[in-house]
Amino acid sequence: MTESLRGRSNKVSIVGMGGVGTAIAYACLIRGSAGSLSLYDIDAKKLRAEVLDLNHGSQFVPHCPINGSDDVGVTAGSKVVIVTAGAKQHEGQSRLDLATSNVAMAQALTPQLLEHSPDAIIILVTNPVDIVTYAAVRSVDIPSGRIFGSGTVLDSSRFRYLIAERADLAIANVHGYIVGEHGDSQISLWSTVSIGGVPAEHFRIGGAAVFDEATRNQISADVVNAAYEIIAGKGATSLAIGLSTARIVEAILGDQHRVLPVSTVQNGVYGISDVCLSLPTVVTAAGAGQVLELSLSESELAGLRASAATLKQAQTSLGL
Repeated sequence: MTESLRGRSNKVSIVGMGGVGTAIAYACLIRGSAGSLSLYDIDAKKLRAEVLDLNHGSQFVPHCPINGSDDVGVTAGSKVVIVTAGAKQHEGQSRLDLATSNVAMAQALTPQLLEHSPDAIIILVTNPVDIVTYAAVRSVDIPSGRIFGSGTVLDSSRFRYLIAERADLAIANVHGYIVGEHGDSQISLWSTVSIGGVPAEHFRIGGAAVFDEATRNQISADVVNAAYEIIAGKGATSLAIGLSTARIVEAILGDQHRVLPVSTVQNGVYGISDVCLSLPTVVTAAGAGQVLELSLSESELAGLRASAATLKQAQTSLGL
């Protein structure tokens, strides 16, 4: 990020300094994503420890003042507020199982955050991110694009990583999206995958097709199960969501018009409305903007609509 984009006016606040919040702060710090960082958590002792730990590395990263408080007022004047607070996902638990308590948190917290930072863009990272984002959007009266979820940005990175690994290429050569729910009903858009400009179905190594149906199905399943595997092994996912969220922050502060599969309230694309889910979306300084309507296969479209139905059912069950 350029020096001008690191100006102190580009304040980023992080709400919730558990494993995910701390990873986001660290990623923003080492990438130079923000002009300054303000951290909020109700656990004052842990918060102070995290602020000290991050500040002690100041010599080795781009200049970025860091402070923290157990008073939500520390977030005042932010350009971006990232919400990670809430109950975390445990082994064997789906993201949708977390919904009740985290929805209530989002409904109470979002108006407070906007009271302190009325012009801020709010990014929800708390799971189940689609349901929590919908609750946050409906709790206030501002343009919906200013509140959105991290969605399937990380899932899409996992997808590209697995494809690149199988293709024996750098991940930068792979383009493709996971869409729909950030969860079990997500859809892998294989029909849009490009590997060095070659569609996945035509990609070959030594004349042999690499991405046959069985391989595609396995990769799609591995993306869905990635978080469960990490949670089983170390208790929580944190590092990659930290990096992917920092990337979203940079798209906003840099007004980059970057296409990212973030979770927004849908308004008719593919016949889907009044539900939060992820589709390729243009992210700018104004937040989440235009949703791009890709040409999907019949099975992908059916899967996306089924994912939307799953999320809408969850919303309804929570009275949203």
